[in-house]
Amino acid sequence: MEKKLKVGVLGATGMVGQRFISLLENHPWYEVVTVAASPRSAGKTYEEAVGDRWKMTTPMPEAVKKLAVMNVNEVEAVAASVDFVFSAVDMTKDEIKAIEEAYAKTETPVVSNNSAHRWTPDVPMVVPEINPEHFEVIPFQKKRLGTKRGFIAVKPNCSIQSYAPALTAWKEFEPYEVVAATYQAISGAGKTFKDWPEMEGNIIPYIGGEEEKSEQEPLRLWGKVEDGVIVKAQSPVITCQCIRVPVLNGHTAAAFVKFKKKVTKEELIRKLREYKGEPQELNLPSAPGQFIRYLEEDNRPQVTADVDFEHGMGISIGRLREDTVYDYKFVGLSHNTVRGAAGGAVLCAELLTAKGYIQAK
Repeated sequence: MEKKLKVGVLGATGMVGQRFISLLENHPWYEVVTVAASPRSAGKTYEEAVGDRWKMTTPMPEAVKKLAVMNVNEVEAVAASVDFVFSAVDMTKDEIKAIEEAYAKTETPVVSNNSAHRWTPDVPMVVPEINPEHFEVIPFQKKRLGTKRGFIAVKPNCSIQSYAPALTAWKEFEPYEVVAATYQAISGAGKTFKDWPEMEGNIIPYIGGEEEKSEQEPLRLWGKVEDGVIVKAQSPVITCQCIRVPVLNGHTAAAFVKFKKKVTKEELIRKLREYKGEPQELNLPSAPGQFIRYLEEDNRPQVTADVDFEHGMGISIGRLREDTVYDYKFVGLSHNTVRGAAGGAVLCAELLTAKGYIQAK
């Protein structure tokens, strides 16, 4: 790419916004030129607005420290400064829907980490290795919005990335019933242990809205584009329990699967290791060389050893074995704020750029 595209981050001061900022440092295609946040941060430098709330383990990139934070509600002004935006705003669902559509209507593509538009029928919700064909609804969305280049694309919930990729790799064996328990890191709630000391040595067996997302969103990933909207798949039936655990980064899933077709453990492992998608074929900047790896050791995957596989963009699967009630069971691990949040959105943007949906204004 001759000239880098100009990027804005909406909700830049929050944890996911910070992750966007850190992942985009030295990106070969994109340059963060605009940071936007709530009116109370507007006018301050990014460094001042974040203050002592920088939650990343790497330092704040020098290039953004002195950027003046813009008011995220001043849509026209923010949009005029960028080619497209990443959205990580912290608002109510209705407010997020409205502001993301407002940005799209300024002819500014929006790649969102938020859940507000995940079930809007003509908004693609994409894991680039799983369902890139869902980007085909974008022309229908543009028609509805009355735009030529503005649109919204979203990525799915962070927790499903620990088991949905494996089920996708096994699609030909027709999984039809899945039980999954997810053990979710505190950064998924935008927290560190400093913010949430009561989570140390603790487990909370409830995360609001998470079980419904974990059961339904994979079905939308596996759905089809029909008449300009995405129609979700009907199978497999998934039931989930979602538990908050004292881990900073990394969502783990323990999953049980029934298949319609007979399959051996060796075949399942081979399908995991061979599975790849368009990001790997196109060699996109943020794409993991290996999307899914299988670990043979009985005590893997582990958060401390495996969460940063492929810079947090790869999925680790282990403990695949036959089950006495279901056909097979396994454990999956994904990085919830990299692959599951900002990194997944950056990879979506890269694929949208490669396909010509995102271009310089």
